Amino acid sequence: MTIMRAKLQIASVTKHSAECEQLKFHGVAAKSYPADGSDEDNTFAKFSPSVSLDITIMNPALVGKFEPGQRFYVDFTPAE
Repeated sequence: MTIMRAKLQIASVTKHSAECEQLKFHGVAAKSYPADGSDEDNTFAKFSPSVSLDITIMNPALVGKFEPGQRFYVDFTPAE
């Protein structure tokens, strides 16, 4: 069961080698939102106003697959 879902955007991708890169994420935000608050990013930003996440990837199948600006949902599910 997922307890929390965050929506993150890739801020940067730093390639350390052909087999290793670091992804830096931040919480979604927009320069402006509709007055009625109907934008999904507005809802995520309201309830998770500050988010940062760094991931180093060394899986050859994933290196090179991510680009700055891409957005992802991150689900937090308890690990037993």
